[in-house]
Amino acid sequence: MKSRCPVALDTSGSDIHAEGASIRENGPVSQVELPGGVLAWSVAGQRAAHQVLSDRRFSKDPRKHWVDYLNGKVDENFPLIGWVLMDNLTTSYGNDHSRLRKPCANAFTPRRVEALRPAVERTATGLLDELAALPPTEPVDLKARYSHPLPSQVICDLFGVPEQDRMEMLRGGEINVDTSISAEEAAANVERWHQQMLEFVESKRQFPGADLTSDLVAAQEEDSSRLTDSEMVGTLHIMLATGTEPVKNLISNAVFALLTHPEQLELVGNDRATWEDVIQETLRVQAPVAHLPFRFAVEDVEIDGVEIKRGDPLLVNFAAIGRDPEVHGETADRFDITRTNKDHLSFGQGIYRCIGQPLALQEAEIALRALFERFPHLTLAVPPEEINAQGTFIMNGLDTLPVLLKEDA
Repeated sequence: MKSRCPVALDTSGSDIHAEGASIRENGPVSQVELPGGVLAWSVAGQRAAHQVLSDRRFSKDPRKHWVDYLNGKVDENFPLIGWVLMDNLTTSYGNDHSRLRKPCANAFTPRRVEALRPAVERTATGLLDELAALPPTEPVDLKARYSHPLPSQVICDLFGVPEQDRMEMLRGGEINVDTSISAEEAAANVERWHQQMLEFVESKRQFPGADLTSDLVAAQEEDSSRLTDSEMVGTLHIMLATGTEPVKNLISNAVFALLTHPEQLELVGNDRATWEDVIQETLRVQAPVAHLPFRFAVEDVEIDGVEIKRGDPLLVNFAAIGRDPEVHGETADRFDITRTNKDHLSFGQGIYRCIGQPLALQEAEIALRALFERFPHLTLAVPPEEINAQGTFIMNGLDTLPVLLKEDA
């Protein structure tokens, strides 16, 4: 028996995987209901996702290709309006997307990312030193004390964000993925976030430094056609948010998976598996981004036998894609770092592949290796079922990750 169609997405994101399974029951591409009663398509099958992510007939620009938005049927009262108002890589198409991608993509080549390794290692060591100084009998929220600050410090250092401003500037990205907030809160967040970034960019014009934001400002002044002020702000929005949010989930999800599957962790310790195996399997079975808005059909398109009309919105359901039984069989839901096929699309694909992928993988590898070397007897502080989800259908993470730190058995 098929599940209700369309599936109304749970704004609390209380059970991402059960919801993904319900969506998949209706097919690899099926309709879902977004907050505000807006209908969209959810792409939950890996084969269909490959097509959507590589097909130029799908745009990310709502201001050009979302017909209902252009006709006023979707307005400022839409609870996910923040994903429409942003002006960056997540909302651009064609030549605009290529133009916006280029200035930052060069900073994340494998060579440049490898040069960042010592800085990432120092950050991890410093955070672990702080954890080691805490009482070992008291629970510690590893997400708040390690998984989040590691990538946030690295990305903020890279873009030259002053330490005293980091918490507030990153807060905009955290609110933007909260699917439980109202339309008014979403719009106010984008406005506040935009103003913060404008002020930050102006500070870099006045006092440039050895950071990527200063480089972007200098490039804009040399050639104003590269980035408008709005695009500059939007670029910083997406780089700071995606440089933090998915990576913290990847690290936390991997730690949680290993602590609830100790036999898998033992394989890494016995050199029968690698940290890369852990990371790739975590990305597959616990994609850090669950249900990403938006794509829009620029013309009528058929995907896996389903006709998508021009202007229809789509969400890519990365959490469901990684567990596609057509690809991973009956064990698709099982965390198994020894499986041969760990295929996933958690970083996207082709021209829309996440440009920060090399850095994210490096941060996760350093974070996990260093954590379990320092605390080889790390355990959860509460039963696994008491740890709640992050509280959004856009991200797939944990609300907290309470652990007990044990350097010795």
